[in-house]
Amino acid sequence: MRMRGFTQRTEVPSALAWVDAQSAAPLPGETIALDQASGRVLFADVIAPIAVPEFDRAAMDGYALRGNETTGAGDYHPLELPVVGHAWPGRPFDGVVPAGAAVRIMTGAPVPHGLDAVVPAEYATEQDGRIAITQAVAPGQHVGRVGEDIGRGSTALSAGRRLRPQDVGLVASLGIAQLQVVRQPRVRLLVTGNEVRAPGSPKGTYDIYDANSMTLHGLLARDGAVLESHQRLGDDPLVIEQALAAPGADVILISGGSSVGAEDHAPRLLEKLGELAIHGVAMRPSSPAGMGRIDSALVFLLPGNPVSCLCAYDFFAGRAIRRLGGRPTDWPYPAQRAVVARKIVSQVGRVDYVRVKLGPEGVEPLALSGASMLSTTTRADGFVVASAESEGFGPGSEVTVHLYECP
Repeated sequence: MRMRGFTQRTEVPSALAWVDAQSAAPLPGETIALDQASGRVLFADVIAPIAVPEFDRAAMDGYALRGNETTGAGDYHPLELPVVGHAWPGRPFDGVVPAGAAVRIMTGAPVPHGLDAVVPAEYATEQDGRIAITQAVAPGQHVGRVGEDIGRGSTALSAGRRLRPQDVGLVASLGIAQLQVVRQPRVRLLVTGNEVRAPGSPKGTYDIYDANSMTLHGLLARDGAVLESHQRLGDDPLVIEQALAAPGADVILISGGSSVGAEDHAPRLLEKLGELAIHGVAMRPSSPAGMGRIDSALVFLLPGNPVSCLCAYDFFAGRAIRRLGGRPTDWPYPAQRAVVARKIVSQVGRVDYVRVKLGPEGVEPLALSGASMLSTTTRADGFVVASAESEGFGPGSEVTVHLYECP
C-alpha cells in the first residue's frame, strides 16, 4: 500500500469552531444524591423551599431581652433585670416574657416572642435569678433574623455552577437531599497498535508500553468525564470498526492510527461509519489529529505519539468534553505572564505548542519537536502557544505560560 501525506490541514481556529458547534449545549440533567454532588455542575437553579434561618435566632450566648430596655447600661451603671427562663437550640422558651425581664439563651436558639436583642454573656453577671448588664444593645443586635442568610423562594444557587463543598453544605441547609446536575460525558477510550502493551504485562523487544491511556485517564477525570470503557484493540480494522460503532458513548477517543499510514485505519473507518469532518490540523505537534461524528457521538482521532496525544486532547477533545459537561471551555491550567529569556521559534501558518521552563531569567523553550518524548512535559513547567500568525517570540517578549499544575 502506498503511503501518502496530508494534501491540506485545517487551521486550528476552524477546528475549534467545529468542536464548539458540535458541543454547544450541555448534556441533559440527572438527579443524584446530595453527598455525591461536590464537583458536579448544576443543571437547574436551586430555589430555596424554606428561609434560613426560619426563625429569629441568637447569634451569641447570653441573654435575650428588649433592646430599648437596656439604654444607659454601662460599667458604672449596671442595669439589673430578672431572668424568667432559658432557651436552647431546638428547645425554645415557652411562655410570655414580661416587660423589663430577660431569658438566658444559647447561640442558635430561637429568640422568644417579643424580644429583639441579645446581650453577650461577657457583659452580664447572673446571681440569684437576676442579671446585671454592663452594655446596652440596640434592637436587632446579635440576632439572626428570618431569611437573613437565604430568603424563602430565592435562587440559592444558579444553573451552570460547579459545586464546591460549601455550596453542597448550603443546599443541605435547605433540607434538599437530591440535586439535578449535568450528566457527565461518557467517554470510550480506544487504543490501537499491535505493538502496544498494558503497563505491567510482558512485552517483546520492539513492543511499547501504553502511556497514552494513563495520561488520558487523568485528563478525563480532570475534565469531569466518566470512562464508559477502555479497550486495547491492536490494528485489526474489523475490531476497531466494531468498537467505534457500538452505542453508549457521548465521546470516543482513538489513540493511535490517526495518520495516513498503511495501519492507520481510524480515519477511514470514521468516514465509513459517520463523518470525518477534519483530518490533519495545522499545528505542531498533533498535525495528524482528526475529528468527526458517528450518530450522536463525537469522535476524536488522537495521534499515537504521547506529546501529540496530550496536545490534541487538550486543544480539541478536552474542550468538547468540558462543554458537554457544562464546564468552562478554557484550559483548566493556571496561567501567568512571563518574559521570554531565550527565543521561542515558530513558523507562520501553523500553531506551535511549545514546552517551556521558567527560570530566573524568564521563559526558555524546552522542546520544539520530539512528539514522542513524553518526558519533555514532565521536565517542563508549562507550555506556550504560538499562533499561526507568529514567527515566535524573541527575548524580552511577554508571553502567557500555561502551567502543568493540578487545578
